[in-house]
Amino acid sequence: MRAYHLENLSHDAVHGYIPFSARRESHSDETSERQIIDHPWIQRLRQIHQLQTAWWVFPTAEHTRFPHVIGAMHLASRAIAVLYDSLKDTCADTPSRGYVECLLRMAGLLHDVGHGPFGHFFDEFYLRDFGLNHETLGAMIIRSQLADLLRGIRRNPNSELARHEQLDPEQVAWLIQRPRGGDEDQPRWLRFLRGLLSGIYTIDNMDFVLRDAYMTGYSVRAFDLERLLHYSFFSESGLTIHDRGLDALVRFMTVRAELFRSVYFHRTVRAIDLTLADLFAVSKAYLFPGNPAENLDAYLNFTEASLLIDVSRWASSSSTEQRELGRQWGDLLRRQLRWKMACQRNLVFAENDRERSSIFSDSKLVERQLRACLPRAIQDAPLRIDIARLLQRPHTHGPAQGQNFLFDSARGSVRPLTTNELFRRIPVSYRICRIYVQNEEHAGELATALDTLIGGPSDDDLTNM
Repeated sequence: MRAYHLENLSHDAVHGYIPFSARRESHSDETSERQIIDHPWIQRLRQIHQLQTAWWVFPTAEHTRFPHVIGAMHLASRAIAVLYDSLKDTCADTPSRGYVECLLRMAGLLHDVGHGPFGHFFDEFYLRDFGLNHETLGAMIIRSQLADLLRGIRRNPNSELARHEQLDPEQVAWLIQRPRGGDEDQPRWLRFLRGLLSGIYTIDNMDFVLRDAYMTGYSVRAFDLERLLHYSFFSESGLTIHDRGLDALVRFMTVRAELFRSVYFHRTVRAIDLTLADLFAVSKAYLFPGNPAENLDAYLNFTEASLLIDVSRWASSSSTEQRELGRQWGDLLRRQLRWKMACQRNLVFAENDRERSSIFSDSKLVERQLRACLPRAIQDAPLRIDIARLLQRPHTHGPAQGQNFLFDSARGSVRPLTTNELFRRIPVSYRICRIYVQNEEHAGELATALDTLIGGPSDDDLTNM
């Protein structure tokens, strides 16, 4: 009979039942997956929204980072079920399936453990001041707070470590960080495995695309996960997809891009981000005492929930400055936004376009040149330039970089995805350039000035159409 007492089930809206290992009373020195899930560092993610500010715009998107990391852990097992044999065939020194599966499950579960309030926004507007991001901070948390527990992991619902094996927390910490120089000293199988956390399709982004699409109402079944995994394998080059799975991959990429356009980069979401950026700039000293890496105990209790409760109380502070900040935070909490979108233009960059040389890689430069194009009477009007960028191609620099390859069945060879005809039809990246104002009175003049910068139609062209 199956040992049902050795696992627990969590029911998930996206994946259905998700199993994880339960504690064995007879093995007191063994760590169960449930112990890691129940740890305060993971439970803390219940108080940080998955969609950093989009939940203010999409009423049903109230989900948090917690179900997302559980989903990523689950997808780790689904990926290993189809990929382990090819990884072992390609890299002879690959550890047991139990080791690889437990390692990837823990990396999926812990990849967001370093996030602060408002997720990636906090990376840019707070952690960057200390040379950190949520990945580097997460690696510190794994090493200093969770390492001993991770070493005690012996099994998952599908497989077990070999007797001589012990899970290495350093490998978990390495997996959750993006590739950078100096990684060549890691074993080849581990470098290949990171393609499932840093690449064009990963256990992280496959879960959040499904989850965010479902929770926002965009789509109940956004892409074909089963086909995408079925046609994936490890070749001598790395994580590879058979050309029969290419349509499923393109569908995934398309849906992900649509979510960026319609949800993550929604005009009101970005207006909230602008308002939040203004508030963070003047509130940092009150929000958290310095560098989180030097005060992890305080960071453990610093969440979106704690931050929003704290700022809501500032309005009754004895400090004049804090009372004024409390009033401004109160406006945000009531969704009284300072900035409104006046106009928007989309810019698409193909593989050979020189994106970095475009002025639209620098919002401050765009603002200076835009003001120069405006009538003198409104050149000093309050406005903000917001440039949202999505990079969605493999073998490029930035967040989407990874090791992804295509198996061409006609030639029986593996090559980079960028050489395939279908990928030539998908832009390397695009940018959404928006102008936000406090008063929409001069929206027409602003649109004309923006079109002048990007070479769009003039007022005369529009009149004659």
